Amino acid sequence: MAGTTNAEDFSAAAEHVRNLYAGVEVTHSFVDDNGQVFDCVPIASQPALRGAFSVPPEPPDAPDAAGPRGAGQGTPIQPQLRSDRLDKFGHAMSCPPGTIAMRRVTLEEVARSGGVQNFHRKYPQGKGRHPRLSPPEAAAGTHKYAHAFQGVDNLGGHDFINVWDPNVGSEVFSLSQHWYAGGSPVQTVECGYQVYPGKYGTTQPVLFIYWTADGYQNTGCYNLDCSAFVQTNSAWALGGTISPVSVSGGAQYELEVSYYLSGGNWWLYLGGTQASNAVGYYPGSLFGSGPLATNAQDIDYGGEVVNNVAWPPMGSGAFADAGWQFAAYQRDIYYFATDNTAQSAKLTGVQTSPNCFTIAVGNAPDPWNEYFFFGGPGGTDCT
Repeated sequence: MAGTTNAEDFSAAAEHVRNLYAGVEVTHSFVDDNGQVFDCVPIASQPALRGAFSVPPEPPDAPDAAGPRGAGQGTPIQPQLRSDRLDKFGHAMSCPPGTIAMRRVTLEEVARSGGVQNFHRKYPQGKGRHPRLSPPEAAAGTHKYAHAFQGVDNLGGHDFINVWDPNVGSEVFSLSQHWYAGGSPVQTVECGYQVYPGKYGTTQPVLFIYWTADGYQNTGCYNLDCSAFVQTNSAWALGGTISPVSVSGGAQYELEVSYYLSGGNWWLYLGGTQASNAVGYYPGSLFGSGPLATNAQDIDYGGEVVNNVAWPPMGSGAFADAGWQFAAYQRDIYYFATDNTAQSAKLTGVQTSPNCFTIAVGNAPDPWNEYFFFGGPGGTDCT
């Protein structure tokens, strides 16, 4: 049980795992491409709804972007779960109607993180994760960013995230994501992909979501690892591998991602902005009297890495100036204003360690619109 140090830690870890699955009736199970186990559980049995007496609301369409949007040069990432896909044991990689796929959390995983509190944090042994937190919250010694932000009241936003598989070994993780944030201590809703072998047991990119209501101190967790996010769509596996990945000088793959605060819920959309693309929601009640109960105050997009020995690559591992087909990108970036209209973002890029990671923000005709290239090779000298 690496990571746990005493009987109290072990007991808390065991209780957390028991609570995740208490009374859950698993209707079907399968493994993803890297051996992670997913259980199909009734929507009402997921942690955030267990014991609730109401059904999830119907998702709305997110606001339309201004003007027509053309198809991008990248190929869209398709939902992971489809009835025509079989795992290595011949089991269908899909869930029956009325159920969603819940990644199986084991006692060993919780213990490996160092206990329940660290298991819920975006990275154990550190706190601040939003790139614009001020020290000491930002944990600058363990986190590096290349990101682009705009301070504006908003109900979420949209973009296409170009998917790569940076080589993460003894380092901790590398990711590309959205943050919608506000307040101090910061509150966030987040989504993107990350390569995080220590958590997921794979070196391939994994779809993740995260939230915090108090600056990553005592609230927050990944995916369905605690009672927070309500998943309503069975086409996606939170915490599951996403593929294919982009190839340097070749095919580019991208995931369309949006958050939209509507009816008091932060709805997540993947692959489009229609109601049918809604994956589920974070209830606004998670944020109490904080800003995200009504709107976010900041939109932020980009890459983050965490080190253990050396800094891992970010994005493709190429610097921003390598450009199309070589550097990672995010494109067609817009936000949802508080009047429920879609507005093009006007981002400011920040590169905290330009000798290792860079970002270049631009604006071009559709389908790029507001965009940026970002990333870099990492290494041992990223001050």
